[in-house]
Amino acid sequence: MHIRLSVFQRLAAIVLSSGALLAALPANTYGDPPPWAPAHGWRKKNDPHYVGYTGKKWDRDYGIVSGRCNREAVGAVLGGVAGGAIGSQVGKGSGRDIAVLVGTVAGAIIGAQIGRDMDQTDRACMAHALELAATNKRVSWTGSDRNTTYLLTPHDGFRQNGRQCREFTLTTTSGGRRHDGRGKACQTAEGTWQVVG
Repeated sequence: MHIRLSVFQRLAAIVLSSGALLAALPANTYGDPPPWAPAHGWRKKNDPHYVGYTGKKWDRDYGIVSGRCNREAVGAVLGGVAGGAIGSQVGKGSGRDIAVLVGTVAGAIIGAQIGRDMDQTDRACMAHALELAATNKRVSWTGSDRNTTYLLTPHDGFRQNGRQCREFTLTTTSGGRRHDGRGKACQTAEGTWQVVG
């Protein structure tokens, strides 16, 4: 005996068998990204470090990678370290939280008055930018006086006396006056920079 199925019955059979097949496949949830686009936060889960200019890995970039140094976050890190201990404590060992700039910043590069007005947070923003910013990537921040703005652009690197160095341009604007300076900074220790001219 031969049973004839109508067109609608055949379609219903196909749909039901396709549904069973689809049910057997793993389902994507709404939180899963497509395979060609990694999930938000992928870097933090799979590579939680920012790699510095000389290869040191940093836990935080303080906004440097996006082009704006977060003075508040930098100041919070530096807040627990008293004055002269900045270079010896914050810039020492594998537990270091931020790059530091030691020594005096040459007034001829950024202007004598502005050089005197730079505080430890401005200097840390400058050092961390030298450490993490890509070549020709601008990094800006506003000084504690809310009147001075800094724009640091690291340029090509070079070696001098066995040390890693970078050229940079620093533009400062304060009280309507703008000063453009070009200089060089070298690492005196891992994550510790010093302006050399």
